[in-house]
Amino acid sequence: CGGSISDSSGVLQSPNYPGSYPNDADCVWEIQVENNFRVTLTFRDIAMQSGTCQHDYIEVYDGPLHSSPLLGRFCSGSFPTYVSSSNMMSVRFHSDSRYSFRGFQAHYSSIPAGHNTTIQCLPDYMHVVVSRDYLRSQGYSAQGVTLNDGHCRPTVTSQEVVFNIPYNGCGTVQEENNDTINYSNTIRVASSGYIIKRKKNVNLHISCKMLRKSWQQVMYAAEDTVDVNEYQFGRYDMNITFYDSPAFLQQVRSSPYYIDLNQNLYLQACLRSSDPNLKVVVDTCVASPDPRDFNTLAYYLVRNGCPRDSSYATYQSPSSHFARFKFNAFEFMSQHPSVYLKCQMLVCRLGDFSSHCYQGCGTRAKRDTSSAEEKVDVVVGPLQLREGGAPSENTG
Repeated sequence: CGGSISDSSGVLQSPNYPGSYPNDADCVWEIQVENNFRVTLTFRDIAMQSGTCQHDYIEVYDGPLHSSPLLGRFCSGSFPTYVSSSNMMSVRFHSDSRYSFRGFQAHYSSIPAGHNTTIQCLPDYMHVVVSRDYLRSQGYSAQGVTLNDGHCRPTVTSQEVVFNIPYNGCGTVQEENNDTINYSNTIRVASSGYIIKRKKNVNLHISCKMLRKSWQQVMYAAEDTVDVNEYQFGRYDMNITFYDSPAFLQQVRSSPYYIDLNQNLYLQACLRSSDPNLKVVVDTCVASPDPRDFNTLAYYLVRNGCPRDSSYATYQSPSSHFARFKFNAFEFMSQHPSVYLKCQMLVCRLGDFSSHCYQGCGTRAKRDTSSAEEKVDVVVGPLQLREGGAPSENTG
């Protein structure tokens, strides 16, 4: 149960609904809609063990589960509606080992955020758009909109003031804490009154908070009557590509990728980000004949940084944004017409030797269940055995 949801609307319900939900369930749904939209969630049915909500309960969070405010926790009563302050909301359902009931059903949909100022945290820069109609309505002009670094000018159109603010320039400040790496800057909107100043200057504080798994975007106005408060979430831009040799010069562009049994397969994961101080490593790679199910029939090549297949090996990479590795086509492939790989990549701060990226597989395995925010999933494939192909002698 649970999972990531990106549809603009849909239905959430407890496992087996309207039948009795199972004991000891712990399901988390992450609903992520388009940028500059919000999530609205309305419960239509709730039938659970009532009382203090210590045993069975539903929790709704205003963003990712581990780093966002709790909007509500309940197990009975009226049917509430919640609206996120961002394009992301998380719903958690928990049951204990005792009684079981019908559970819940809820409907979610996306609604426009309705702001005149928008922000997107893209892989290389923060993209901020301020409406000129909005500025005029508040008594400001487009010419009064600047960054701290005066060399970085916006693009002014007939409708908008547009900033593309790099993560490693234009005065952007980087900070880090236990859960996030934060990039922040300030857009200043100055009053145009030279002799009589009737309005305060506005500071729009722009912030992209990089969770290990997603980007959180924050904007707010300080010391002003106009309250702009914007949160957005996105995903890392990560891809994995097959190469034809350990030199990693020629990509394999065919799909499906036809291979021989025991053939060496070379892969490179690449993180697209303008921040040079990030490091990528392979955490887990698992093979499956079904690209939507990596649990029923699964073969692990590496798990929590520990190789599970004797042919798995890593290579030196030209940059901390790349992770290179190889394995041999294995017997699992001869039993299924197509095989897919799902690899979980860890993204950490370069030089942060306390992070998972620098720890051995033994210490990382102990924290397998608590590091969901630190992983990026990429699915590649299909791989198919070449018709009539003999086992390859390529074992280099």
